[in-house]
Amino acid sequence: MVKKVLLLGSGFVAQPTIDILSKEPDVELTVGCRHIEAAKKLAHDNDKTVAVDASNQEELNKVVAQYDLAISLIPYIYHVNVVKAGIKGHTDVVTTSYISDAMKALEPEIKKSGIVVMNEIGLDPGIDHLYAIKAIHEAHAKGGKVTSFISFCGGLPAPEDSDNPLGYKFSWSARGVLLALQHTAHYYKDGKLVEVPAKELMSSAKPYFLYPGYSFVCYPNRDSTKYRDLYKIPEAKTCIRGTLRFQGFCEFVQVLVDLGFLKDDTNPLFQKENAWKDALSQYIGAKSNSADDILAKVDSLTTYKTEEDKERAHDGLKWLGMLGDTKIHARGNALDALCATMEDLMQFGPNERDLVVLQHKFGIEYPDGSKETKTSTLVDYGIPGGYSSMARTVGIPCAVACKLVVKHAGVYAKPGLYAPLTLDVVEPLLEALRNDYGIYLVEKTL
Repeated sequence: MVKKVLLLGSGFVAQPTIDILSKEPDVELTVGCRHIEAAKKLAHDNDKTVAVDASNQEELNKVVAQYDLAISLIPYIYHVNVVKAGIKGHTDVVTTSYISDAMKALEPEIKKSGIVVMNEIGLDPGIDHLYAIKAIHEAHAKGGKVTSFISFCGGLPAPEDSDNPLGYKFSWSARGVLLALQHTAHYYKDGKLVEVPAKELMSSAKPYFLYPGYSFVCYPNRDSTKYRDLYKIPEAKTCIRGTLRFQGFCEFVQVLVDLGFLKDDTNPLFQKENAWKDALSQYIGAKSNSADDILAKVDSLTTYKTEEDKERAHDGLKWLGMLGDTKIHARGNALDALCATMEDLMQFGPNERDLVVLQHKFGIEYPDGSKETKTSTLVDYGIPGGYSSMARTVGIPCAVACKLVVKHAGVYAKPGLYAPLTLDVVEPLLEALRNDYGIYLVEKTL
């Protein structure tokens, strides 16, 4: 029986999902975007397209009700709208985002409607869950205790393409990347709850050794503490999830934080297309708009660990055009003006590739007193002219989940709110990703 599937979204991760589902003989795929032209660019000849505005609940309800499954690859703030439409129209939903409190609150209605809502099946969250649950289950099955769980993930440019002061390029909104750095982080370390205030997040970054060929630093994510419960490892004395970046990223972002560029309060300096040197000098209170005076003021507002960090900060501000006559984009506040400039300068070029790195480290103790460390590691590069690694590692897991959910078989025979946090959900996804698409983590015992 042919199932009607609606994919909402025009972002770069949508293409692998569309390509896979378009080939399924028992799936009739429709690509839905706010503008029909965007949908037509992504869709195959045998796919249908529809214009739909996810911010209009009434319109969304009418469209979603026509399908067996809706895939929400639009910004996460609209996922709840899609699920509400799914509840009303008895349509299953798949997203790659975390289950929010607002989504969790809909669980009784989801069950009452008889639908399956599957979430957290991209890369992070997604593939990270699969290999965490697998390793933890294997340790527990042998009577072991997972005393330490450390997990870091990063989406980066390939080293040879990391040619800017941040060593970073934007495959999604610069605002989203920078706003993620404004949250206080919590994690467990050696049995103690550690809190890192947002303003200290970048300065708390530490080197992370993976292979000698990479120069990574890591910093903690917003809330790692809940993973002791989610992964059923209450015995873990250390539980840290975090982000990987190349060396130099955090030091330069810290300078931007100290200068006030992660603030989005309305400011008249950023409401007109002023020269960056004029806006910056007035914003930070420099004596004049000369490069020397601006940098002198910058140096008084921030702290450098080394002279090299100071030089890199100066070079970075110059590279961004902030010391010269380059015009700002009039976005009304410091954060969005900076983001617009970064997005101009820090996109992937046509022959450049990205890099995804994910590593879990498990400290395990067994009943006989023996201990071991296990790692699960993914290092994956994008293909110039093909899928980026991020698109592949988010879009393909999403498609695999859709193929399973739409059948309403196995674990999905029962309506409810799902995420890959139990073995019955995890195993079919692991198997399909490895065997059909070659996506897997390399597991080692150290």
